[in-house]
This record gives sequence, C-alpha cells and structure tokens, in this order.
Amino acid sequence: MRVITVAQLARDGHHCLQPADASVVLRDQIDLCHPDPLVIVDLDGARPRDIEVATGVLDAARPAARALLVGLATEAPAPHVEPLLARLMTTLCSAPNLQCAGNPDNLSALSKLVAGAPRAALVLADLLELTASSSLRWGVTAESFAYSMLLAGPEFAQWRAATPIRSLAEATTPVLMSRDGTRLHLRLNRPERRNAFGRSLRNALLDGLAIARIDASVTDVLIDGAGPAFCSGGDLDEFGTTPDPVTAHHVRMVGHAGLAVHELRDKARFRVHGACIGAGIEIPAFAVHIEASSDASFALPELGLGLVPGAGGTVSIPARIGRWRTAYLALTGAKIDAATALNWGLVDAVV
Repeated sequence: MRVITVAQLARDGHHCLQPADASVVLRDQIDLCHPDPLVIVDLDGARPRDIEVATGVLDAARPAARALLVGLATEAPAPHVEPLLARLMTTLCSAPNLQCAGNPDNLSALSKLVAGAPRAALVLADLLELTASSSLRWGVTAESFAYSMLLAGPEFAQWRAATPIRSLAEATTPVLMSRDGTRLHLRLNRPERRNAFGRSLRNALLDGLAIARIDASVTDVLIDGAGPAFCSGGDLDEFGTTPDPVTAHHVRMVGHAGLAVHELRDKARFRVHGACIGAGIEIPAFAVHIEASSDASFALPELGLGLVPGAGGTVSIPARIGRWRTAYLALTGAKIDAATALNWGLVDAVV
C-alpha cells in the first residue's frame, strides 16, 4: 500500500498509477505476484487546482492505469473535491456519503484483502467501471467473463487448495413452492447449509421463477428462506468444480438467477433475514422490492477467494447503492446491518 497526496497525484500521476516495483514491469507482461496495486490518496487539505489537475490525470490514464486508487479523508471533503471522488474506486471517510462509503477504520481490512488478491482487485475495479456504462444484460455478461477468468487464476487456486471440498447430501426439496391465489411463494430450503446457493437450489429456484414467467395469473412472487439465514452465498464446495472456465461462463449465463429475477422485477419481491452474503444479496438486488428483518446483515466476501461477485452483484448492487459503496463492500468484505442497508437503498424496508 502506498499513500500519496492529491498534489503528488497531480504532479506525478503516471508514476503513481503504475505498480510500486517498476522492476517487474516488462514490455510484454506485468507480474502482480508481489507489488501491491493499492494507492491511498490523502484528500485532506487538497487544493482546488490540484484536484482539477489530478482529475485530468485520471481521465487520461484510463484504462491503462494498473493501480487501485482509494481516497482517505478524516473529515467530509469540500465540494471542490467531488470530481476527484467520482473517479476514485471508493473513499474512506468519517463522514460517509454516496462516494465516501466507509469508515477509515476499515483501511486495514481493505489493504489486507487487496494485498492477498491484487489481480482480482484490479479486475473488480475495471469491472465496476465497465458495468456502470453497460446495459444490464451486457453488464452481467461482462461480470461472468471476469468471474470465469479468475476461476483459472492463481489467487483462486490458492484459496481452493487451502479449502477442502466437503461431500454433503443434497437437500431433497431445495426450494419449497406454494400457491395462494395469485401469489407464488418460493422458499429456499437448505437450512442445514444456511441456504448456500448451489446447483440444486439454483435450478429449483429457476424452475419456480419460470412458472411465474409463464403463468400470467401469477402477479406476486415472494421469495424467502428457511432456517437461520436467507442465503449464505454460493456453495463453497462447488466453487471451481466446472470442467473449465469457458463452461463455467456458459453455465452461469444459461442459468442466471439474477436475470430471471430481473425479468420478473415488477412481480418478484424478497423477504430476507440473517446472513445475506454474496449471492444472498446480489440476486435479490435485481428485484423491485426487498424487505429485510432487523437481524439481517449483508456482505460481499468474494475478493477473499480471489474472485469478484459472480451472481450479478456488480450490476444489481451498484444500481441500488452506487459503484463506490459496492466497491467498499467488495474491497473490505465488511458486513453492514439492516439499518445501514436501508439507509443506502440496498433494501427497501426493515421489519
């Protein structure tokens, strides 16, 4: 991690935006095994002229820059700093807002995650910028490309090697379906796995959503979860088990639960509780309405596995809370509670 001032960024931007160890930058390759791409930009006391120049530097550098810029401020940045805030990945500040997403106390966690998965962190930065200017479907496609590529990368391989795959019996009925008039009720039903989003649960959920799509008499689709958590995220025991990254991409796009929810967005609503991790919030975020219990918590932990969100979260979550808050969640792995999620717009109601 390097710390620079806005004046340094304005004066020497090209150097600041390259990996810290210039000796590993060759004509045809960049070795990111050791250099840490994280650059902290100290925003305190930044002068208007330096902000203007630094903003121009970042605009000119994209997309070649191989640094991940995060702002740091001990107090709310002045209005003249806003153009630079918009171009940083996120900003840690004791007075958070849309672009200043998290507390400076999270800097250590952010630094540790980025240092552990620098390739995935840089892919995340590119991906969030790309999805911000893409249609929903192309954004989801870009995310799937990125996720599949990282499945073949060394950071995920290191995590997979250190995380043995367990063999557990599948749930007999991974999604419970019931009908009450015009309402279709779908309940995730792997409580022994905290409703981990594995293949069987995904396929059963897609079957239920297909019923709602085909049957015009269904006007309301309620999705919730059995047991102590709505969904603990993807089933870790299935991560990396597809034959190859190309197959992984095609499987993800053919059976994308987030896109299926989006197609029903005017009908589908979620009622979430307990842990809503990774896919457990990425998929609900495609819906028109999310109701959370007061004990709900939300997190995006994928970077710790050498990955990026892969259930549509780089599209659905920025649409609700902006890319800066999404980046904060993904770069720190921090959990936010239901009250914060409501304040940000990640959920629509807390009961």
